[in-house]
Amino acid sequence: MKQYLPRYALGLLILLVLLGHSARVYQIPFINHMDSLIYDVKVRLTMPQGVDQRVVILDIDEKSLAEQGRWPWGRDKLATLMNKLFDQYGIRLVGFDVVFAEPDESSGLKSLESLAKKELRDVAGFQSSLRELRPQLDHDARFAASLKNRPVVLGYYFSSKEGGVSSGAAPAPVFPAGTFSGRRIGFTQWISFGGNLPEFQKAAAGAGHFNPLVDIDGTSRRVPLLVEYAGKYYESLSLAMVRNLLGNPSITPGYPENAPGSYAAMEWLELKGANGGAMSIPVDENAATLIPYRGYQGSFPYISITDVLNDKVPKEQLAGRIAVVGTTAPGLMDLRATPVGAAYPGVEIHANLIAGMLDGAIKHKPPYILGADVLLVLIAGAVMVFLLPMLSPLRATVVGVIVLLLLLSVNFSFWHVSHVVLPLANGMIAIVLLYAMNMSWGYFVESRTKRQLTGLFGQYVPPELVEEMSRDPENYSMAGRKAELTVLFSDIRGFTTISEGLEPNELATLMNQYLGAMTLVVRKHRGTLDKYIGDAIMAFWGAPVDDPEHARNAVLTGLEMHVALHELNKDLVARGWPELKIGVGVNTGPMTVGDMGSPVRQSYTVMGDAVNLGSRLEGITKQYGVGFIVGESTRELLKKEFVFRELDRVRVKGKEDPVGIYEPVGEEGKVAREDLEEIKLWNQALRAYRTQDWDQAELTLMNLQRIKPRYLYDLYVKRVEHLRKEPPGENWDGVTIFETK
Repeated sequence: MKQYLPRYALGLLILLVLLGHSARVYQIPFINHMDSLIYDVKVRLTMPQGVDQRVVILDIDEKSLAEQGRWPWGRDKLATLMNKLFDQYGIRLVGFDVVFAEPDESSGLKSLESLAKKELRDVAGFQSSLRELRPQLDHDARFAASLKNRPVVLGYYFSSKEGGVSSGAAPAPVFPAGTFSGRRIGFTQWISFGGNLPEFQKAAAGAGHFNPLVDIDGTSRRVPLLVEYAGKYYESLSLAMVRNLLGNPSITPGYPENAPGSYAAMEWLELKGANGGAMSIPVDENAATLIPYRGYQGSFPYISITDVLNDKVPKEQLAGRIAVVGTTAPGLMDLRATPVGAAYPGVEIHANLIAGMLDGAIKHKPPYILGADVLLVLIAGAVMVFLLPMLSPLRATVVGVIVLLLLLSVNFSFWHVSHVVLPLANGMIAIVLLYAMNMSWGYFVESRTKRQLTGLFGQYVPPELVEEMSRDPENYSMAGRKAELTVLFSDIRGFTTISEGLEPNELATLMNQYLGAMTLVVRKHRGTLDKYIGDAIMAFWGAPVDDPEHARNAVLTGLEMHVALHELNKDLVARGWPELKIGVGVNTGPMTVGDMGSPVRQSYTVMGDAVNLGSRLEGITKQYGVGFIVGESTRELLKKEFVFRELDRVRVKGKEDPVGIYEPVGEEGKVAREDLEEIKLWNQALRAYRTQDWDQAELTLMNLQRIKPRYLYDLYVKRVEHLRKEPPGENWDGVTIFETK
């Protein structure tokens, strides 16, 4: 017995360390990551698959963008969509996975009203015509009217960024402040929100947030059904839609009966429908529920919104259905990493939740599983600790396999029978570690000769060899990884107008020439062409081949794209076609790069906040009248190699922290002296603007306009005029906010 004491002691030490994790005395990130991966495997192995016809996804896809124009569309078009869905197709319920935060001024009504108050205020005919036209031109009012008295649930989002400012209108909370006092519930708490315009929120039947919980590995496995904001509690989009289906019943928090007084956890939410039926939805310690993925992407019917608008959808495909409006267009960036896909449409997450609630098929991860995990790890570990040292290697292997199979059987029984998700990784690791420890004990104690040979072999194999092998193209892996890369987005300005003025064969020829010329520039500078998004181009640098100068090569590409476009325009003009103008956005930062997609289609691409910002930068080039904008991180890497013109500090949609934006002028040493003097004078104007010295800013801008007129200078002159009339206050940070994508 004494000869086993060291192994007993070491085994118990291993077991105690693992039990501390199960009891949440501390957390071991590797085990949590393993549990997440095991959960993903169980989801994929047990998901029912097939297509659920009850919920349809009205998709703002690439086809819709090509036919209806770039998003966001006019609200008159959305009003038409709503009227068609309810009056023509007989839809049962509509939920929006988009936010309508900005007024629609595309009809020109604001300009007409301004004329009516000023230049044409005494023209009776104009005033009369305007009164008649106003109902048709007020697109927001038309959209609000299309929502009224209809089962439509709007979506909105919350933000946790410090200093975030709320916008739009929030719905009424489902629980007032203080409802859960004394309860230990880890509600997800938010600082601000981005809601819909008040008239839309008032007209809609309800609203719910569409914020999923993103685990540490970047994967979306849960959605908080209830979240806390300003002490009050708000429901998710999927819960709001299900409640609407049931007649908007109240929500009753579920607590287990006969629980000890110290047990204050909420384990489910109960909905009691108007018809007497009840629905129980399990939640975890964060009031979140696991997303019941039905299958891979496409588990629900996808219908292109443009087909609905063009009356190309048979009525039976929509009649009586639940519809969720969202997007799968890559350019709109609503793709998420999930257990069933690395680039999974966020809108389908809501569809899965709705179907899962209706079916009662949501897995439960109640707080008491902590005790169950501790007990299972303790039993399995104790058997391994005290039995294996006394057995031969063969018998020890048999015992280890039996214990592992029993643990798996118990875990999967809870999964299938009780719909309870028990942790599995810690128990498996305990069995494997204790088995490995016992098997290696004899190896290290009794086989010194083999150990010496192994040590000698190790002296001739340096660790750097592994790193060198990883760079070998033959062994290169396309698996997802995090890296600092640079991404580029470019887009043709006014492409819809251009395309409408050309015959289909002419448009095809033009696009082939344009994309061909731009692609050559990208490849010349070692870029990876990600995809074409209609007339837009997405490329990135630094992967799959490492490129220490990824930021420099991307900026050179953006500059040369404009040079190549100038040459291309000569040919286009000679053919009688319109000249092309493009906007280019470049940003550098940490991104996830790898093979992403579905079993149907995969793509080597990049994802992350830095990618989204690059897209936003391309979108706002037209706001400043420039053709090329780079982010602050790119400029910091290249400020000694390139000359930049600072344009502004902005806060783009989806990002709380302001960033500086810059226009690359040229490489250092290759920019004309007069251009450098102009930039120097512009910097003076920008400093005066930010210190609210309006007179100095205006004077400098006027001088700049005389030297070389630019849209940028006109823009800032107008800003100065506005801010002089409406001073921003002492705490003004000079940041421009863009609410649209």
